[in-house]
Amino acid sequence: MGRRLRCVFIFGLLILVLAACGSSAGSKTEEAAPTPTVSTEPEATPMLEPTPELGFTAPLTGLKRETEAAARPVAVMINNLKPARPQSGLTNADVVWEVLAEGGITRLVAIFQSTDAVNDAIGPIRSIRPYLIDIGESYGAILAHSGASNDGYDILQHQNKPYLDEISNAGPYFWRSKDRKAPHNLYSELAKLRAGAEKKGYKSDVTVPTYPFAEEGSTASGEAAASIEIKFLLKDYKVSYAYDEASGVYKRSINDEPHTDLNNGEQLTAVNVVVLGANHKTLDDYGRLSVDLHAGGSALLFQKGKVVECEWIRSNDNMVRLMKDGAELAFIPGKTFFHVVPNTPTFAEHVIYG
Repeated sequence: MGRRLRCVFIFGLLILVLAACGSSAGSKTEEAAPTPTVSTEPEATPMLEPTPELGFTAPLTGLKRETEAAARPVAVMINNLKPARPQSGLTNADVVWEVLAEGGITRLVAIFQSTDAVNDAIGPIRSIRPYLIDIGESYGAILAHSGASNDGYDILQHQNKPYLDEISNAGPYFWRSKDRKAPHNLYSELAKLRAGAEKKGYKSDVTVPTYPFAEEGSTASGEAAASIEIKFLLKDYKVSYAYDEASGVYKRSINDEPHTDLNNGEQLTAVNVVVLGANHKTLDDYGRLSVDLHAGGSALLFQKGKVVECEWIRSNDNMVRLMKDGAELAFIPGKTFFHVVPNTPTFAEHVIYG
């Protein structure tokens, strides 16, 4: 009996051991889920369009450009009577001159050279005088106007000047607006005027004159001049400028009202405001004038809310330039407004600033 019991015991024990081994072999330990790998590679930065390199400088404004400003300047005679204001296109001009015409009012000579806005209206356009020819010619410009004084026509027609006159030789390149009454409604645009100049065979590859430019300007040591008032002849015709420190420009007004551009509603501004004294002479009963723009004389340069006294000369390249202590004064890059006032009674009586 004892032997049989031992055999049964041993047999049972073997069954238990085999069962345990089978259970162990049949149960597989679950493998741990792999830990997500965090990439240490930096995210790709989106490619930005490269900023165009401004490798060119406009000769009459000193402003940087992507392309060269090589077009021949165009000088347009702009009506400045009250019925002609606000005029169109003056915010596109590189330089604007303001000079007396007969009757005590002024005429504007707008010099266009570097603007790309060739299809914007310019005007109203009026007649030309010898000293206005002189201003345009100093820039080597095509002259655009409507009519001229007798001596003006004599110069244009007998000295082979490059001119586009709505009355005598270039009518198709101008148009009349229905929004204003004649003669304050004559307009053109640069694209038309340059097409007219090409049609007439006027040279396009001229050397464009340039001014010296410096970001700091030339008035650091000057007197304060945040406001400017310029008097021509008529007491009710007052030109003024107010310096805006935030933008660094002088804002132009006439009779204390902002002088704006009809094309865009913007007030006319300049970073350089110049006043020149010149000898004026009345020629006839109509009040036509002779203005001497060659003799030189007193001048004021306004920049950054300050003013320096200087003198103007007509240089060897035919440009009017500002001098002080034998050196030419630099303009700040941007637009420049010149104003020519009489030397009588005195130059100083025509300009008030502070």
